[in-house]
Amino acid sequence: MDEQKVYEILSVVEEIPSGKVATYGQIARLTGQPNQARLVGRILSRADHYGDYPCHRVVNHAGRLVPGWSSQKSLLEAEGVPMKSDTHVAINSCKWES
Repeated sequence: MDEQKVYEILSVVEEIPSGKVATYGQIARLTGQPNQARLVGRILSRADHYGDYPCHRVVNHAGRLVPGWSSQKSLLEAEGVPMKSDTHVAINSCKWES
């Protein structure tokens, strides 16, 4: 994996403010890779190898949380992110406008 792409993506994730969420596609566009949302997800799944990043603030385009990551919801709720359901954030009211 291209280390420069990894750090570009992680630097954008680092900018997401507390109480806001961004989408994989949004991060891909911000890093000049508009068709690489899956790459963003793959990098974030391994982000702990590079340091401490607020990956819990990244959801899919519909606001769905990462399946199998049980603490993501509680981390977002602790920051005041509104939930639409147990598996989705209310993305229209908390999406980061970068």
